[in-house]
Amino acid sequence: MRALTEAQLLAEGEELGRTLPPGALLVFEGDLGAGKTTFIRAIARGLGVETVTTSPTYALVHRYAGTRGPVFHLDCYRLRDPEEAADLDWESLLSEGDAVLIEWPERAGAWIPEPTMRFRLGHLDDPGRRSLEAF
Repeated sequence: MRALTEAQLLAEGEELGRTLPPGALLVFEGDLGAGKTTFIRAIARGLGVETVTTSPTYALVHRYAGTRGPVFHLDCYRLRDPEEAADLDWESLLSEGDAVLIEWPERAGAWIPEPTMRFRLGHLDDPGRRSLEAF
């Protein structure tokens, strides 16, 4: 676990996005406001996404044009039951996407395929820093 400022989190996310293999599936866990969307926004920039990425809490999925192909950002927070994730077109997301970035993966249960990378973000006593753990 590392404690990062927002600037460090953004720099690390952009670098990660630049080095991700095509077709990567990343999942992000953490409490509300822990920095998941901020980190994902930086990763998307590293993947060549030029539009502002926002949390797809209400739409569930946002599709962005990246340099190498589409980048999908999913937010499963509003799923009431993992079975609701069955309605997502997982095959298309995984076959078309240069990267698939998923917040709140635990809410989709077994519907989430095995990720390439997992991250957990959290709050710290210092409000100017967030914890970041890859696991």
